[in-house]
Amino acid sequence: MAILEVRNIVKSFGGLRALQDVTLSVEKGEIRAVIGPNGAGKSTLFNVMTGLLAPDSGNVVFDGEQIIGMPPHRIIRKGIGRSFQITNIFPRMSVFENVQVALFSHHGKSRNPLHLARKFTEIGEETIAILEQVGLAGKYDMSASILSHGDQKRLEIAISLASRPKLLMLDEPTAGMSRFESRETVSLLQRISREQGLTLIFTEHDMDIVFAISEKIMVLQQGAVIADGTPAEIKANPEVRKAYLGEEITES
Repeated sequence: MAILEVRNIVKSFGGLRALQDVTLSVEKGEIRAVIGPNGAGKSTLFNVMTGLLAPDSGNVVFDGEQIIGMPPHRIIRKGIGRSFQITNIFPRMSVFENVQVALFSHHGKSRNPLHLARKFTEIGEETIAILEQVGLAGKYDMSASILSHGDQKRLEIAISLASRPKLLMLDEPTAGMSRFESRETVSLLQRISREQGLTLIFTEHDMDIVFAISEKIMVLQQGAVIADGTPAEIKANPEVRKAYLGEEITES
């Protein structure tokens, strides 16, 4: 059953057609990659799906509900989380506080003092549980600013998980990481998806990562979908090889 349906999305900026009739279907629990060269339209597509940009035409249906026209905060509450290519954390706060603030935002505010006190305790426990999921529980009291780049990306994933998403969208989740950090992050994402039944959509330039964890891959070129299929189908697609992959992949 599809949790996300992107239907015939068109988006232009002046005379530039950034997305050309893009259609995408993502099944619940699927790990899906969206790849393509710089300027292919990947970030524009993500921005349309999360309400940061309005398309010129087309629809996005999430969990059976049409979400085009909804503001980003409502889309988050519907169950779509997102992390960005440039790490989006509060550097002056501790690791714990970063996730705690996100959880308070998710649970909403209350003017009832007793309710707030109870929620404070519950949210503290929930914060630690999320940090354990991403491997940061032992660094909960550290300032976010002094974390390694890989741990900052883990923290951003933890912040995204605080909204309890059904679908998590990741823009270049291993950008700037060492090979070791990349492998650790990939293992983390696979484990979270498996344990929580979480649907993942991500963009990524590292083809080793793309073909290692993706169940389906969509390829964009100049705003248009040129291929959509399994990793084996994408590897064998001559148009994809010519337009993007080149010699980056080998037959397995």
